[in-house]
Amino acid sequence: MRVFLYYLLAVFVFVLDFITKKIVATRMELYDEISVIGNFFLITSHRNRGAAFGILQEQRTFFIIITTVILIGLITYIQLMRKSGKPILLTGLALVLGGAVGNFIDRVRFGEVVDFFKFNFGSYTFPIFNIADSGIVIGVGLILLDTLLVARDEKRKQNQAQNKEPEQHEQQPVS
Repeated sequence: MRVFLYYLLAVFVFVLDFITKKIVATRMELYDEISVIGNFFLITSHRNRGAAFGILQEQRTFFIIITTVILIGLITYIQLMRKSGKPILLTGLALVLGGAVGNFIDRVRFGEVVDFFKFNFGSYTFPIFNIADSGIVIGVGLILLDTLLVARDEKRKQNQAQNKEPEQHEQQPVS
């Protein structure tokens, strides 16, 4: 039952991504911008035929194959970790799954992804992104955090085990 909540989170990310992309695609002309916070944060109608930061443009078939493999891997891993995985790991996997499905559907249907969040930092413009990208990035961050926490806990257990060994040797009977 617990794993159902993580799939529900993935569906939520997908639906939110789908709705926001639909609004941008149908209500804004390409390259239109709406200021949210001055020139710092804008909603911008943009299309991306590549991957993150616009790399690998026009590689639709490649993205479809790779994303299919990633989706199968994510679902398999969620199923494997459904009982033993910590909530932070499963939440991260769910966010990545929802985001990957969102961008995958766009690539299959249109050959491009609708992006719309634009941030300017002075003269630097951060690459435009969407809800699916946000889910993927936050999810990967949570997966990395889980990895670090697990490594820390394992190191603590090793140190505790090493510190207990000498105590056992000191309690030998005196003759």
